[in-house]
Formats: sequence, structure tokens, C-alpha cells
Amino acid sequence: MPRFDLPLADLENYRPAVAEPSDFDEFWEATISAARSVGDEVSVTPIETALSEIDAFDVTFPGFAGEPIRAWLLLPARRSGPLPAVVEFNGYGGGRGLPIERLGWAASGYAHLFMDTRGQGSAWGSGGATADPHGTGPSFSGFMTRGIEAPEHYYYRRVFTDAVRAVDAVRSLPEVDAARVAVCGGSQGGGISLAAAALSDDLVAVMSDVPFLCHFERAVGMTGQDPYQEIVRYLAVHRGAESNVFETLSYFDGVNFARRARTAGLFSVGLLDPICPPSTVYAAFNAFAGDDKEIVVYPFNEHEGGQAHQWTAQARFLAERV
Repeated sequence: MPRFDLPLADLENYRPAVAEPSDFDEFWEATISAARSVGDEVSVTPIETALSEIDAFDVTFPGFAGEPIRAWLLLPARRSGPLPAVVEFNGYGGGRGLPIERLGWAASGYAHLFMDTRGQGSAWGSGGATADPHGTGPSFSGFMTRGIEAPEHYYYRRVFTDAVRAVDAVRSLPEVDAARVAVCGGSQGGGISLAAAALSDDLVAVMSDVPFLCHFERAVGMTGQDPYQEIVRYLAVHRGAESNVFETLSYFDGVNFARRARTAGLFSVGLLDPICPPSTVYAAFNAFAGDDKEIVVYPFNEHEGGQAHQWTAQARFLAERV
């Protein structure tokens, strides 16, 4: 994959004018307030695994509209006192899978909550367990255009709300130090983590790896790959809907959430990434409001980014802050 985006020096100074609706804050304040008013019971059930040094739990917590969202909670078996916690969100199309698939955070002494993404979990990995009970209007196959005719119906309104409620849920657990909670994720999970960081109070850090869902207008016009191409194919059929579609997406743009996130932030970018173009990542990073922020650049990598190398960078970054 050849480099197709701006030179690195230009990326480092890339601050585009990303559309922001005038009622952005009111929209999200009302959405989160409504979700928090509908149930707060978190179910935590221990499960048997082959793991001897990590305890695993099947968690259900109330998300958007109080609807049940599944997650895995992993804790170090040998622990004393409340632990710092990491809430992690998944990439596009994946589910929570199996608890044995993600052991790094718990093995490093953290409480780790891995959220299932509603309606997803059948494209790759080991499957998901959370339904999305909401119907939508016409949409292209996938999730990017579900409910895109209006922000109150858009799919990611529900997902971002679930993410905030996941943070609420982990903070309610006696094993967790509520003052030391971070969020993270890669690709779609990176975009979700930016929303959670902006909409949750007093997080220790957000670690957003090759984030998706940022600078929609540039991404949709630049990359020829899914998931952004779902929006292209929708607009190719729904001629004349462009203005309305991008107005809806402006309520969910990671750049607008980054402007409101004031915690510590660690990003990563692959300069050959054809799925989340580097300029869309830098648009969010450069807008990020926190003073304590870093970005790790992988010059010869695509959307895989840093993989285990980036997790190691995240572990070091977070350890310095908890």
C-alpha cells in the first residue's frame, strides 16, 4: 500500500474545520441522562475457565434505554483492595468473544471490562452475545447507515451510550477503584473510546488505537474500503441525502468528542492505513483537549497499527498515570 495521505509534517499540523452541531452537548447530555435514569443493576456471574491466575465473570449492565449489554470482566486472582480498571471496546464486526482471548490487562494487575458491541459479533472472532433490538429505516448492509436519517435514530447513539454505561458499571464494582478508570480500543473501539472519554467524568486516560469514526467527510471521500464505503454506497442510491447524512454524522464524529476529552490520551496511527486514513486520525489527535497526549506513528503499517507493540506502549503509558 503506497502512502496516499498528507506528508507527516502536514499531518502533525492538520486541524480541519469539522462540522459540529450547535446542540451537540445538549443532545448528548439528554441521551446519557435518559440512559442513566433507566436501571442501574449490574449482574456479575463467575464462570469457570482453564485460567488459574485470572478470575473471569460474565457481566450484564444496562445500556441505552436500559437494554442489557454483555461484557467480560477479568480480575487477577491474587488481589487486595480496589484495582485500577480498563474498559475496552471492540473493532467493527467483532463480539466479546471468549474471556481467554484478552488477558493482558488482568495479568498486569487491572480489572478489565471488555464490552460486547450491540448487534455485532458475527463478522470475525469468536462471536458476540448482545442484540440490538431497534429497527431502522433503509440502510446499507452493515452498521454505518442504520438510522442515519436522524441522529436520535443512528446506531452509534446507542453504542456510545452503552460505552458510557460500561464505565458507570465498572465504577460500581467493589473490586474497582472508581477514581482510576481508563478506556481503550482499536479501530471502531478507538472511536468508541473517544466518545466515552468525552461523555464520562474524570477518567485517568483514553488509549485510542488507529481510531475509526473520525472526520467522516474526509474519510468517506478518501478511502475506498469498508466500513466507510457503506456510507458511499448508501449515498449512491439515496441521491440528494448527503447534507442530511453528514449532519447526522456530525453528532458522532470522533473529532468533536476529542475536543471535549480532557484526560490523558494515547493515540496510534498507521501511515499506510487505507481504512482509517492518517489524516482522520490526526484530525482527532490534534483536536484532543487534554494537555497530556501522545501519538505513536507506525510509518510502514496499515490498519493493523502497532498490535502487540502498541499494547505494550499503552501498558507503560497507563502505569505511569495510575
